[in-house]
Amino acid sequence: MEPGVVGARVASGAVMPLVKKLFVTEGPGAGLAERPVRIASLVSFRGEKRVLSERDLHKLARELVRRAGARTGTASEGGERAEGGEGVGGGAARDGEREAVTGALVRTLHALGDLTMDDAEAVSLGVDGLRDALHEAAGGKRVTADLSASSEALYRRVLESACLHVLHFFTQRSTFVARTLVEQSRRLADLVTRTDLLLERIASRTAEDAGFEKRYAQYVAKKHSRLTIYGIDLKHVREWPLDTAYLNLEVTEDSGAGPWAGAPAQQGWRPAVSRRVDEAVTGHRRILLRGAAGSGKTTLMQWLAVSAARQDGLSGELVRLTGLVPFVLPLRTLARGGGRLPAPEEFLTAVGCPLAGAQPEGWASRVMSAGRGLVLVDGIDEVPEDDRERTRRWLADLLTAFPDSRLVVTSRPSAVGEEWLGGEDFAALSLSGMRPADVSVFVHRWHRAAQADTDAEAGLRDALLHELRVKPDLARLATNPLMCGLICALHRERRGFLPRGRKALYDAALSMLLERRDRERHMGPLAGIELDEESQTELLQKLAYWLIRNARAEMARSDAVGLLARVLPSMPYAQSQGTAEVVLDFLLVRSGLLREPVDGAVDFVHRTFQDYLAARELVQERDFDLLARRAHEDQWDDVVRMAVAHARPDERARILRALLERADEEAAVRMRLYLLATACLEHAVNMDPEVRRAVQERAAALIPPRSFQEAKSLAEVGPVVLDLLPGPESLEDDEAEAVAHTVAQLGTDAALARLVDFRDDHRRPVLRQLAGHWDQFDTEEYGREIIAPIVAREDVPVTVRSSEELRALVRMARTAGAVPPRRVHLHGHFPDTEITEALAGDDLAELRLVRNRAVQDLRFLRHFPRLGELDLADVSVPDLAPLAALPLRKLALRLPEAEGLPRLPELRELTVVEGSSVRMDALPPLESLTALEVRHSQGELAGISRFTGLRSLALVIVFSPREGDLAEVAELPRLTELALDAHTLGLLDGTGPSLPRVRHVNLVCDDEVPMLSPLPRCFPEAESVTLSRPGAGTDLAPLAGLPRLRELALFQPPAHVREFGDRAFAETLSLIVRPRPRAEADFGVAEARPSE
Repeated sequence: MEPGVVGARVASGAVMPLVKKLFVTEGPGAGLAERPVRIASLVSFRGEKRVLSERDLHKLARELVRRAGARTGTASEGGERAEGGEGVGGGAARDGEREAVTGALVRTLHALGDLTMDDAEAVSLGVDGLRDALHEAAGGKRVTADLSASSEALYRRVLESACLHVLHFFTQRSTFVARTLVEQSRRLADLVTRTDLLLERIASRTAEDAGFEKRYAQYVAKKHSRLTIYGIDLKHVREWPLDTAYLNLEVTEDSGAGPWAGAPAQQGWRPAVSRRVDEAVTGHRRILLRGAAGSGKTTLMQWLAVSAARQDGLSGELVRLTGLVPFVLPLRTLARGGGRLPAPEEFLTAVGCPLAGAQPEGWASRVMSAGRGLVLVDGIDEVPEDDRERTRRWLADLLTAFPDSRLVVTSRPSAVGEEWLGGEDFAALSLSGMRPADVSVFVHRWHRAAQADTDAEAGLRDALLHELRVKPDLARLATNPLMCGLICALHRERRGFLPRGRKALYDAALSMLLERRDRERHMGPLAGIELDEESQTELLQKLAYWLIRNARAEMARSDAVGLLARVLPSMPYAQSQGTAEVVLDFLLVRSGLLREPVDGAVDFVHRTFQDYLAARELVQERDFDLLARRAHEDQWDDVVRMAVAHARPDERARILRALLERADEEAAVRMRLYLLATACLEHAVNMDPEVRRAVQERAAALIPPRSFQEAKSLAEVGPVVLDLLPGPESLEDDEAEAVAHTVAQLGTDAALARLVDFRDDHRRPVLRQLAGHWDQFDTEEYGREIIAPIVAREDVPVTVRSSEELRALVRMARTAGAVPPRRVHLHGHFPDTEITEALAGDDLAELRLVRNRAVQDLRFLRHFPRLGELDLADVSVPDLAPLAALPLRKLALRLPEAEGLPRLPELRELTVVEGSSVRMDALPPLESLTALEVRHSQGELAGISRFTGLRSLALVIVFSPREGDLAEVAELPRLTELALDAHTLGLLDGTGPSLPRVRHVNLVCDDEVPMLSPLPRCFPEAESVTLSRPGAGTDLAPLAGLPRLRELALFQPPAHVREFGDRAFAETLSLIVRPRPRAEADFGVAEARPSE
């Protein structure tokens, strides 16, 4: 709708003053918003800006209704009478009905605060569109359900009038037209980007290819647009629409942690980077995505496939899917029978796609060759361990043949390490557990999907949300979609009662699925067969144990029939129901746990149920020795835990003793088995205290943790580790930081109490951990107990991930005597107006914006006149020119594009990450620059010699240097510290320049074996060398050629590296290893001997 049209239709000058009261007035800084403003941020009856009370809102609505009634008198518009002979303004305006209309209008106007649209979108909808959107947001038909026909007509008339004046109010705001033009320009730029991608990717398509792709895309979108969430109450619906079920969870991304240029050698490691999964996954061409059972890996693959197939609604990072063709390849299906894994032309046939025979000859290869293939390989952990190397080679061959295609591979974490595909340039991502906000969204969506929209059902939903907030044990279970679905289903079926603990939860879920569901649905016998819950469980656990024992994800139907045939004679009741074939069919149809994915194969619907049932069978068979022998295998992790839960007290003691004995004897699996035994303690409710003490003593050998990886592993064990963790007083710096990280990950009330002990620690890395985990706890309590005291005493950055946390931070700062935060990291889509309102002033010294698509212009930063440090990570800003107005000393740009940097005379440190085209000669004069870091980027070094003040330089995974590039680096007169990736160093062998001024060399290896032979010639005066994540077999002998070398730092090294060539030289060297080894046997530099 055009703004002029809105103005022309405003009918009454008397209504506008009332409508204006619904919104806040424009204050200082209103003109800074260069993009449309969310309506929810403008309303005057919510949030920090609240000036209109609920009572005031009711009075306003009553006055709107009164004026509408007075204006219409006794006739409806156009002179027509309403039903029953009474005018809308007459009979319907009687006091009782007028009050009913007022109540409906209050509810509807209140929904202005729930609209997700912005002011420009509202104007484009027009009066009718905004009216309908408001009505639906308020509850739709429920709002007017109790109104008579004449009252409903009055309600709609008043609402339409109010919407007309609301739109007029929007168009008259001082910045509306300018902001709308900017938004139109941005949308045009987005359209241009999409068009360029399409032209690049589909220019070579023939008409035949294009026609088939359209059919195939429709098939993929329909096939994968629904998914089953096991645990939903099957009396209602079993499949969810993907759009409803998909949760945009977070992943942690290995940052290639290590000391970069300018970082102290003692820094050692950095925490992994957290990002929303859609942004992280579309930001890499090759991804290894690891996540626990039920964490949402397969759902994510479906969502990527559907998004690429539909091609509509792609925005932000998802634009990178434009023109891509998805191939969903579940490895469970591909690896069946151990046959050859498919080439592209066989992809569709291999997964049973009915369109396989219709694809044009060579089509799949053309798609892959053009870089348009999106290959989604699901379930490395479903492949037997001895067959995974064959799978890895198949993936490597695909990439060799089609290097420009995109691949996403999923696995359980324990199946393969993050480095499993590192040699193929795969980014390793790990799915994080659901945060409390994610759980809340899931619970709401589950109840909507289950058609639980009555008042009673809504009460159950709200009660469950309350329990999840106040019961830490329950919240610990609700960490992934599978467990959340089970909890929702059981809570609803039991009318609010939930069992305690994981085993009890699974028991109840099985009972619901195997027997109670069919009984309550009044389902009779199937083909004359009726098996009770106990019989079904006994049979299913036999099948599950066979799969686990044989390291299989599925079994041939003939094997399943044969197994049941051997079991049935010992179960007379089950045998009386029919043959093994008939009983298997019953289990496939009725159990809800077993399925037949293809003809001739049988598997469990979810691995969680399979592990649980297999553990039950193992305990009944007393196969405890086998359990101990297989406990180190990734597929047995949950089996071991559940076996302890199923076992009797003496059996639990036997299992755990066997684990400890094996761990004590075998160093290779020691840490894994100690942690596994510790994790089992929460399931050992009743057990010999001596055995419990022995497990805790072994766990203490792993405590305190010394790295984030160790901290993460301990946190996964659960709250039981809290009693084992020491306080900060006796801890070394790396230990204190890792312990704080462990405790913060737990997110319980007990964990908060422990963090209070660390609150008074003065070590910045420790305090950064506390200030970075606000989102794991209750916002108000954590803010009061942890954030406020830290901000008042120490100058550390506070990480904020929600508007609720930002508002709490503002309230703290405005408390009498409080110290405003000087350093703030904002993760998420915070609009510039919200940031300005919360933080504007002279206090802010450091700001970090991470994954922010709401900020699209940096001019709002002028409201922070003393901002000296700025970090922009994944922010959509086309123009960096506004930075010229800031006194920046430190700047980090982690952007898809990093061009247009203005002159910054005070800038001392510059970091550019993932810039697509960084040219040194295009950078402005930066007279004060002393440290420059360029990572994961492409560009040219020509011109770098202009920065004569550089003391520290990092060029990591940038590009293969051209002849003369590093010669120009050698000209830098003050350069003393240089970081390179191992690949670049290898290219310097025999050709690189000498850099005698460089004293400190950092090599980023990323699990590659670095060639160190160029070091003595290129860096003859080096005093320290740092190797970050060197690969196994790294040979340190060339370091003996560095006569001034006094310090060697190894970050995240393998257990052993090859020896020095000179014993006397090795003895003069200071060796720093991070994480610090726990014992001499854990890490070693082999005995010195002459170099080979």
